[in-house]
Amino acid sequence: MRRRQLIKSLVAGAVLAACVQPPAFATVEVAGAKFDDIATVAGKELKLNGAGLRKKVIFKVYAAALYLAEKKTTVPDVLGATGPRRVSIIMLRDVTSDDFGKAFMEGLSSNTDKIERTRILPQTMKFGEVFAQIQTLKKGDQMLLDWIPGEGTQCYLNGKKLGDLMPDVAFYNAVLRIWLGDKPVDSSLKPALLGER
Repeated sequence: MRRRQLIKSLVAGAVLAACVQPPAFATVEVAGAKFDDIATVAGKELKLNGAGLRKKVIFKVYAAALYLAEKKTTVPDVLGATGPRRVSIIMLRDVTSDDFGKAFMEGLSSNTDKIERTRILPQTMKFGEVFAQIQTLKKGDQMLLDWIPGEGTQCYLNGKKLGDLMPDVAFYNAVLRIWLGDKPVDSSLKPALLGER
């Protein structure tokens, strides 16, 4: 009798444990790169707004995802969002930091006017120093660009913090415009990040 009760208790405990396990996050896959539906930045849960592929000519360069507190489908709404934000980039091929930095600067220059570029120049230079720490971004590397309200932009590579905080939200928005501006680096990536596909 006691043995039967013990077995019932163990079975009930196993069923209960299975029921209370935290739910697994769903993922979205872009060219083999996987992005979770949820990300946590500065203690806040963010939702995947959209994800897509950055191609150059015929080459797949990286997959990118945009995370926001609430879904946004227009560029002004994304740039005006007040909470934390994240851009996640997963490399799909090896790229030298010089090439990545050059493409970054071209994207920034194409989507900001001269006055804005002058205003954010100190932070842009700091960001350049971040790239100087890395020789090559390798296939599978993950770069995170987080906006933390009241603190600034923080960059991570494979979970390791890179460089100092860059405090001005104008800099983070200038970075976002690389993909979301009037002259995005990839015209098919922009609508993907805005969740249009």
